[in-house]
Amino acid sequence: MIVDLHNHTPLCNHAVGEPLAYATAAFEKGCEVYGFSDHAPMNHDTLYRMKFDEMVRYKEMVEAVKSEFAGRMEVLFAYEMDFLTGFMDDRVFEADTDYLIGSVHFLNNWGFDNPEYIGEFANHDINKLWGDYYEAVAASAKMGRFNIVGHMDLLKLFNHRPTVDIKKLAAPAVDAIKKAKMVVELNTAGYRKPCNELYPCDEILELLAEKDVPITISSDAHAPEHVGANYEKAVAKAREFGYTKVAYFVKKEMLFKPLE
Repeated sequence: MIVDLHNHTPLCNHAVGEPLAYATAAFEKGCEVYGFSDHAPMNHDTLYRMKFDEMVRYKEMVEAVKSEFAGRMEVLFAYEMDFLTGFMDDRVFEADTDYLIGSVHFLNNWGFDNPEYIGEFANHDINKLWGDYYEAVAASAKMGRFNIVGHMDLLKLFNHRPTVDIKKLAAPAVDAIKKAKMVVELNTAGYRKPCNELYPCDEILELLAEKDVPITISSDAHAPEHVGANYEKAVAKAREFGYTKVAYFVKKEMLFKPLE
């Protein structure tokens, strides 16, 4: 492993295992830079994220792990923040983080990646949903406040895929990401889901490579055993599309490691 920037803690209420166990799993796999980016608090979908009054505890938890691995593995502190109009909070934007992952998990307040609400797909035109999704991704990039795009085709999680050219739908979002100087993660959690493939798909990766948008790699771990799972597949995909380095952030400064 080289870098792994998208990982959770039990504070989100749907992950298990202590932070030290996650970092230890990464270290044992040779990780050089490991990032915690748990779900940021917001006043929506509150069962699946930390509370605002837990932000200090979260920072302390990560700082303890950082001290444990000082001089051996760089440990970073971040949040995965939902792009959801009316619910993004300056307390998260202004927190002392190394980076922020901007993710679209909601369309019109519907948590489309939650199995509890999978039936809602039947009430929508799938191609319009994908268009709406990439409009939201583009809007999140245009905010200029996020560093990394989270799982850039998450809408395919349950195998609801567009019947039109996904590249045409996603192209404006890729342009916005490029203009915002953001990084897109290759997220291996897709291999644990019904879609059983990397986020994002090859078509999106081709667009990103054409625009020379930087990438990073993430496990999106919700348990220690997820850390580094299928990492070699992400590395192979990165190489397939011509990438030779992966990005990470320290205090919002973009840095790179060679893709070895």
